[in-house]
Amino acid sequence: MKAMQVMSALSQETRLKVYQLLLAAGAEGMASGDLAEATKTIPSGMSAHLAILSRAGLVKSKKVGRTVLYRADRKPLEGLKGFLNMLSGSNFASAQ
Repeated sequence: MKAMQVMSALSQETRLKVYQLLLAAGAEGMASGDLAEATKTIPSGMSAHLAILSRAGLVKSKKVGRTVLYRADRKPLEGLKGFLNMLSGSNFASAQ
């Protein structure tokens, strides 16, 4: 289920921070080195975080010259909102 993948990707503190930074950067995006510096993460660790975010559909990348820029994709958040709204209206939510 895609919603579970999105929640799992964002449940880790550094990945959540990276996603927030990319949302703030907008269409311009950010390079992985800048993201690593901003989150005080080693470059290889940032690559792993970006791969997880990318698999969840939260991050898109674009090569510009020798640099790869990453930007946030909001579509998975919309899907997650729909999933959570569905849960809040289901019998599961009322049983809690």
